[in-house]
Amino acid sequence: MSRAVHVLWDDGMTGYDFGSWHPMNPVRLRLTIDLIRAFGLHTLPELRVCPPKSATDADLAMVHTDAYTAAVRAASLDPRTADGTFGFGTEDTPAFAGMHEVSALIAGASIAAAEAVWRGPEHPDGADHAINFAGGLHHAMPDAAGGFCIYNDPALAIARLLELGAERVAYVDIDVHHGDGVQRAFWDDPRVLTISLHESPRFLFPGTGFANEIGGPDAEGFAVNVALPPGIADAAWLRAFDAVVPPLLADFRPDVLVSQHGTDTHVDDPLAHLAVSLDAQRTAHAALHALAHEHAGGRWIATGGGGYATVDVVPRSWTHLVAEAAGHAIEPTREVPLDWREEVRMLTRQAGPHRMTDGGTGDFRPFSGGYDPADRTDQSILATRRAVFPAHGLDPMFDL
Repeated sequence: MSRAVHVLWDDGMTGYDFGSWHPMNPVRLRLTIDLIRAFGLHTLPELRVCPPKSATDADLAMVHTDAYTAAVRAASLDPRTADGTFGFGTEDTPAFAGMHEVSALIAGASIAAAEAVWRGPEHPDGADHAINFAGGLHHAMPDAAGGFCIYNDPALAIARLLELGAERVAYVDIDVHHGDGVQRAFWDDPRVLTISLHESPRFLFPGTGFANEIGGPDAEGFAVNVALPPGIADAAWLRAFDAVVPPLLADFRPDVLVSQHGTDTHVDDPLAHLAVSLDAQRTAHAALHALAHEHAGGRWIATGGGGYATVDVVPRSWTHLVAEAAGHAIEPTREVPLDWREEVRMLTRQAGPHRMTDGGTGDFRPFSGGYDPADRTDQSILATRRAVFPAHGLDPMFDL
């Protein structure tokens, strides 16, 4: 399915570091690239590991205000000047030395991913798919940081695609937190369909992402939110994905699919309350890959995102993502290479996982099999379908 896949990576990305106490530990990035290499994915003929260039101020201006970028630059030089005015310098998103430079590098990687996919595999520097697992910083607003995010690289990738001539871009966010910054950036733009599946904002940051958030006056139905009840596991999570994402992508027919693959839906994640397994995440990666080929001509940009089980979950999930994109899916029963587990022990003093599975199946019952009015997940699904399907000429009750 895939002829050319770019993984955007630079060791400098591990400098995105809020401090040793902060849950967003950059060791998760180091362990991910090293697990990708431990499985030999970087040697596949289909895959290139590409060092990105940093986003320029002009690039950042596609989404962020000049005043905000200037404030990030100032705090990057002297973090003590950050007082929370622009969203950083808080306990949630502290300022740190060099924050502009590393954030611009991560943003540049997603912009480079957009450019490579738009060129296509026929171009020497083009690709079918491109992955920036250091990205997915979906909470950053045009004029404010938030939720550990400085620059909103998925929004910048989408903005670059629109500049290059894309007429329709779909964004699918499967992080446990609402993709609020990307929704905000394209709230009133019908060229961009944003779909976010997340834990209900009644229980989780950022407190937005209800089903009735459907887009601005010129783009009603183009912001799509599935607010899921806490505690749900694989079958319910995948059922929600299946009930909303494929029919909307089939109708929208995007030129490019951009996806965000935060792993914090996992049962072991310390910052949220879903109970999803690695195996369900792997199923979602594969589904998005297939949907890109089915509805977007194979043009797919995938980013990382949240994920705070930094040893057991993040590296395995994103290694599965890269392998899936390259067309060389890793069997869940495969053992994790011993050398990588030794690295885990040296870097973290923890024992690394032994296999590429949690023992799940990735099975679920499709929503088309019937609606249960007493089921909390089905209630959330139907609320979303009723809110946005009519705007696309789709029947929210079809196949129920």
